[in-house]
Amino acid sequence: MNKQNARIKVLIAMSGGVDSSVAAYLLKQKGYAVLGVFMRLGVEQGNAEAAARRVCRQLGIKFYPFDISRRFQKEVINYFVDSYKKGITPNPCVNCNKLIKFGELFKLAEQLECDYLATGHYVKNQKSKIKNKKCLFKLLKAEDDNKDQSYFLYNLTQGQLGRILFPLGDFKKEKIKKIAIGLNLPNLKTESQDICFLQGDHNDFLKNKIKLKPGPIVLLEKKKEKVIGEHRGLPLYTVGQRRGVEIGGTGPYYVLRCDYQKNILYVTTNHDDPLLHSKKVSLKNINWISCIAPKFPLHCTAVIRYRHKGVPCIVREEQGSALFVRLKSHERAITPGQSVVFYQGDEVLGGGVIV
Repeated sequence: MNKQNARIKVLIAMSGGVDSSVAAYLLKQKGYAVLGVFMRLGVEQGNAEAAARRVCRQLGIKFYPFDISRRFQKEVINYFVDSYKKGITPNPCVNCNKLIKFGELFKLAEQLECDYLATGHYVKNQKSKIKNKKCLFKLLKAEDDNKDQSYFLYNLTQGQLGRILFPLGDFKKEKIKKIAIGLNLPNLKTESQDICFLQGDHNDFLKNKIKLKPGPIVLLEKKKEKVIGEHRGLPLYTVGQRRGVEIGGTGPYYVLRCDYQKNILYVTTNHDDPLLHSKKVSLKNINWISCIAPKFPLHCTAVIRYRHKGVPCIVREEQGSALFVRLKSHERAITPGQSVVFYQGDEVLGGGVIV
């Protein structure tokens, strides 16, 4: 145990699951003065708070439940619903990380006079060798490629990275599980789901939040249009989707686009329809992690959705603060509202939202 860290206070986000529980243990092993916080989101969270409280008790960590429900409702849930109303496919985890986990929790860390904020994300925060004193940190992919969460964190800044600890970045998930079992840490046995406020079916949630208007489903084949059925409301569909395009006895069908002005759902029977592919992307709401703006044209790798393999690209500035990206290969179902994240090797350069 490092006694030099004993005076350094770290606030760690506790979910009650394996990852945050072991992350808290690892920080304790390094000698930090650790405090645990559980975020009350105002949605069904099962036994998560009780599990997080038990972990903190076992590790000898002070436990702070933090009601963040009002901000979570506004910035995550309302954003999620409003995006679908506008025909945009949202990325609630990106918004949550930016505004909640590394927004509101930093405020709490300051109130509790903590030096650092820590989370159980699988990602690395590394000191840079750049001599510019304002540019000290790099955000890197995790050691475990299958668990890497750097895609969701491209909005972090140098100021934030200087005060963030990611204890799990150098570990494989299997090792984290073994540590938890070896310590007999009380924790939730289930993995956290992609969208934490969805307890059931994605579309069932939207049906309760949005007034849906049925309309025609139009098949596009060889530049000809044919009405083949009725959709249940355009917010229930996204580009490239197959599941949920319910036309009995035929298909499969894939969503080409949603025309919100005419309330028409356009579909194709071809999974690789050329209209589903593109090499061009425009972005807004750009964030560069480095304090030194990149030189354009920028040659790097673009990841167009979570778990996308990534493709070489050239990035150019457009008028204002937008970016234009040309991908080396045609990519399927590039979806407005999702994020494109730029990498150089394992380093996250930044990213933006698809227009």
